[in-house]
Amino acid sequence: MVQLPVRPRRLRATPAMRRLVTDVHLHPGDLVLPVFVREGIDAPQPIRTLPGVVQHTRASLVATAREAVAAGLGGIMLFGVPEHLDAVGSGADDPDGILNVALADVREAVGDDIVVMADLCLDEFTDHGHCGVLDAAGRVDNDATLERYASMALAQAAAGAHVLGPSGMMDGQIGVLREALDGAGHEDVSLFAYAVKYASGFYGPFREAVNSQLKGDRRTYQQDPAANVAEALREVRLDLDEGADMVMVKPGLPYLDVLRAVAEVSDVPVASYQVSGEYAMVEFAAQAGALDRDRVALESLLALRRAGAQIVLTYWALEAARDWIG
Repeated sequence: MVQLPVRPRRLRATPAMRRLVTDVHLHPGDLVLPVFVREGIDAPQPIRTLPGVVQHTRASLVATAREAVAAGLGGIMLFGVPEHLDAVGSGADDPDGILNVALADVREAVGDDIVVMADLCLDEFTDHGHCGVLDAAGRVDNDATLERYASMALAQAAAGAHVLGPSGMMDGQIGVLREALDGAGHEDVSLFAYAVKYASGFYGPFREAVNSQLKGDRRTYQQDPAANVAEALREVRLDLDEGADMVMVKPGLPYLDVLRAVAEVSDVPVASYQVSGEYAMVEFAAQAGALDRDRVALESLLALRRAGAQIVLTYWALEAARDWIG
């Protein structure tokens, strides 16, 4: 027998041993479930490119929120899908708009038993599909958009959101939102900064989920996938200086190096959003028999945790909590 004083396989010998020595754990409380609520439907609508995900009615959304509480999830993030769109996204800050009434529904149903989060962006509400209002030349007007975001923030806070997730990548958005919220007495509402969001091709299925009207792209305000990590860290520092309570890297798996770098410098919780394209790739590959769906899905979540995400937004959150890690 070969004399080997060091045998790493000893620490992999049994499931119990592997559980004992691992330093990467995934708990239901680490997970946030993104959900879509659509105006004007009377039954949940399947999303073709997101198998297993639906556009909810207000009633089915409340039922799902209660399931999320029962499963021990950390949070639920709401996205609105309105019937009517316009150039400035009027439905976004309308108290009777679909996202705001849905927030009120969910908060009334679950109280403080789960963190209720609201996507704060105009893209679902504008007829051009951009994350902000456009100037006369058709470009996104950063500062005019900030005014709309501030109004959205007040509407979402009034509706009961614990956390607002500004996802538009406008310069100065965290500072403007913090000032607006504090000035209106909403000091306890947290800001979940999409500090590092790339102009990625992995958002494709999401566009169907929110009936996006986008023509063109968002490269002038979201980060270039080829950008160096220094740019990402600069964005994080700015958001932290402006008062961000949490920061996010989006998408997840294609940017694990960025996620690790952000986790090393951030003094607030760090999250990653496992976006629609990441989810869909696994689902469709599994349908084709190319891989083991559950195993690969869980592996992808663990990769995000290992890279430094304390919080993971994923469409698998409920299933993971119930069947894989609960």
